[in-house]
Amino acid sequence: MNIISNLLLTIAAVFLLSGCFSHTPKIDKPNSVADLTAVEIGGMDQWVLIRGEDRSNPILLWLHGGPGAAQMPVHRAFNKGLEKEFVVVHWDQRGAGKSNHSGFSQQTMTLDRFIEDVHEMTHYLKERFDQEKIFLLGHSWGAQLGILTAKRYPGDYHSYISVAQVVHPQRAEEISYEWLSQQVEQFSSRRQKRKFEELGPPLYDEHERYVTFAKMKDSFGGSMDVGMGRLAWISFGAKEYTIGDYVKWLRGANRGSGPMWEELRDFNLFRDVPSLELPVWFIVGSNDFNTPAILVEEYFEFTDAPMGKELIIIEGVAHAPFMGAPDRFNQTMIQIKEEIL
Repeated sequence: MNIISNLLLTIAAVFLLSGCFSHTPKIDKPNSVADLTAVEIGGMDQWVLIRGEDRSNPILLWLHGGPGAAQMPVHRAFNKGLEKEFVVVHWDQRGAGKSNHSGFSQQTMTLDRFIEDVHEMTHYLKERFDQEKIFLLGHSWGAQLGILTAKRYPGDYHSYISVAQVVHPQRAEEISYEWLSQQVEQFSSRRQKRKFEELGPPLYDEHERYVTFAKMKDSFGGSMDVGMGRLAWISFGAKEYTIGDYVKWLRGANRGSGPMWEELRDFNLFRDVPSLELPVWFIVGSNDFNTPAILVEEYFEFTDAPMGKELIIIEGVAHAPFMGAPDRFNQTMIQIKEEIL
């Protein structure tokens, strides 16, 4: 039985324990904000969760990975402490989670449309909280989106914070394949070796082959730091999602990058983003072979950032350092805030 089937069975089991209405718990502070709302962005309602102990704190807009891997139901299990320092904004992007509406058109999933969605969300937040600039954080796919948004609209942000930056997918595959071949040789079963041989070397121009490759990297610890089973269990405790939202999340996650496959395959930061006109931080796990740390480091050295840049490699974690080492990650975020402001 595959992981999706297990998740669906778990969702069904939780149905009787789940409410029909979503909300976010209040924060018992006099100037706090705890809001779960739909905002019209890019011509459609997109759901956003806004939480902070002091609404006068700087805004942190967090762009989740995927596309489709909305983080709203799990973020507080790992990074709740950031709500003391920021007004933390988790947003289910178009086609993801609560924003994966019935009849959603995947033809609207283009890089340009996503960048403009971020721009619109940024201005909504700036106007609502009367702040001139905000902090922009992107993880994985969100880092692809985030760095392009930061390049197009640098004046909107205090800084861009990259977590597991996608740099050049085809080169990343070559680096990851070499690592994976060593893992398979040393630690795999016969079945895994056979599957690896059937996969063959990159480049993985077919989306299905790439998904197989990504799953194999994850099985050897080169991708997500927390298993899907644990994340699913955590998410079912979230008040922000209903049973219907979990189904939407699965559909969006399964869709993934498919509709944007050709556009994302052509992604190359060395070619397209040689410089950034705002302070930029790159955070990557030392064991990340989804977005290999060595390639992030190469791009960090290459890119011109006259307003300042810094690379932070978090040891012992892979593609999701905010989950694999939440205390270290949260402290890093606080240090970035203090240095910038």
